[in-house]
Amino acid sequence: MKKNNPHVEGSDGLVYTARLPLSSATLNWLAELMRGHCKKIGSRWRALSAGKIAGIVLAVLRCDQRPGDLAGGNGVHRTTVSRWVREVIGLVAARAPRLDRALKKIARSGGGVVLLDGSLIRTRRRTGTENRKNYSGKHKCHGLLVIALTDDKGRLVWVSAVRPGRTSEITACRHDKLTAHLRAVDLGAIADLGFVGLDDSRLGADPAVITGYKAARNRPLTRGQKLSNKALAAARAPVEHGFAHLKNWRVLGKIRTDPKWATALVRALLVLTNREVAR
Repeated sequence: MKKNNPHVEGSDGLVYTARLPLSSATLNWLAELMRGHCKKIGSRWRALSAGKIAGIVLAVLRCDQRPGDLAGGNGVHRTTVSRWVREVIGLVAARAPRLDRALKKIARSGGGVVLLDGSLIRTRRRTGTENRKNYSGKHKCHGLLVIALTDDKGRLVWVSAVRPGRTSEITACRHDKLTAHLRAVDLGAIADLGFVGLDDSRLGADPAVITGYKAARNRPLTRGQKLSNKALAAARAPVEHGFAHLKNWRVLGKIRTDPKWATALVRALLVLTNREVAR
């Protein structure tokens, strides 16, 4: 019996190569992680080597390549590539730092403050009841909210669980008990005006979250308050660099995966981003 296994894009499809803007150290680390996982679960055979699997997964995450295109160029099925991507994301996401451990590490290194910010990751519009909770009235689009902490130099140290776009940044921080974790290690956080009201400490206590001043319709800002806002904006500017490094992974351009799986995706990209930035 003759087997006929054509490629996903057809037997006469063109195959091209491209250069990934990533270091070989990240590729080798991911390949070793894959080899260790295969040895642990007793997987003796894969269609491709661990190094090639790592390269395919990085191409999907960094350049948002379609699994079907990569499958056709490597002689495997599209579902095989999708399974590899989810498998590697799960392995890398398990190495993402926890909130309490990340803050303790900064406190031990002599840091005094962290930078706090939130960002919306766009998603495709969903139908039915799933459509409403992912719609962000602030950004006027569908997406998922993620909260991140960086050190004073803009290096990402922690990302929260991904939540529906209609969730406010303050609500997301309170779900994670952020202020309690900050006070436990005597750290402060610098945030923008979207986090005003997050710190509900008693009067006279040192604030755990430092924000600027908001102007009201009948109460404009004084000159001193404007200068304070300007100084805080300059101090928290590095947090934008951290989000920029994270969003260099084009798979976050518009998430097409299950929102429940997006948390593992973002945390895996945090680990990979830190490896790339620290090299």
